[in-house]
Amino acid sequence: MSDDRPIIKKVIKVSGGGHHGGAWKVAYADFVTAMMAFFLLMWLINTTTPEQKRGVADYFAPASISESRSGAGGILGGTALGEDGARNSGTTALVSKLAPKAPKTPDSKKGKSRKNNSAGSDVSENALQQALARREDMAFKEASESLRQAMQDMPELAELSKNLMVDQTPEGLRIQIVDQEGRSMFEPGSADLKPHTIVLLRSVAKIINRLPNRISIYGHTDASPSAASGYSNWDLSFNRANAARQILQESQVPEDRFYQVTGKAGSEPLFPDDPYMPGNRRISIVLLREAPPLPPGHKL
Repeated sequence: MSDDRPIIKKVIKVSGGGHHGGAWKVAYADFVTAMMAFFLLMWLINTTTPEQKRGVADYFAPASISESRSGAGGILGGTALGEDGARNSGTTALVSKLAPKAPKTPDSKKGKSRKNNSAGSDVSENALQQALARREDMAFKEASESLRQAMQDMPELAELSKNLMVDQTPEGLRIQIVDQEGRSMFEPGSADLKPHTIVLLRSVAKIINRLPNRISIYGHTDASPSAASGYSNWDLSFNRANAARQILQESQVPEDRFYQVTGKAGSEPLFPDDPYMPGNRRISIVLLREAPPLPPGHKL
């Protein structure tokens, strides 16, 4: 006898997952993430400097509200925000408005104008001084080249090239006529110039006449004492400088261009390591640098 009864299958669904469910994994992941964030925050707090912490705090602080100790002591400090300020009863204003600029008075305009004029005059005066200095340096350079060229072009001066030294100093263009071993510019112990010295000085005068600068002349001796009784190296150095001045003046150099004639004796040797060296005996002719122009309104 066959059994025709239907077969019924019962399916049991388990809700919640039991020990095989995944909900606890999500909760655990959230917990681990929170702990990581917490430890990261603690690490950042320990590694930042106080200045950095203040910067972070200022970044998150309200920018439009000023600090106040009045009222409740909180952010608003017992005050209220308002455009007309009727409810603003605190001691510190929350919103500070820029005061309107005071109208310019005639006195303030004059003061500003005077300041601008003063600044402009300073700039123009500095530019003038720089231009004069550049022009003077170029003139000195051209004079030096002209003198060296004259030494090469004139046979009687070519032999004296070693006796002539030309350079620029803070004082001006310096032309030095220097004694060499076996070739002196003056008679021994005397202020009398030798013929070749006179020729050299006349050539120097031609270059000097091209420039308007004033002239200082210095005489120098070596450290050897003067052989003449009662006649010191100071006397000798001055007389030699004055003799050079006379030759220059005879060569058409105007008298009013001479600023000073000074005897230095052996106080400023050209070769300090050997004060007895012949090269210390010399005549220095200096074309002085021009004095800077006086500012407007300056009184001597």
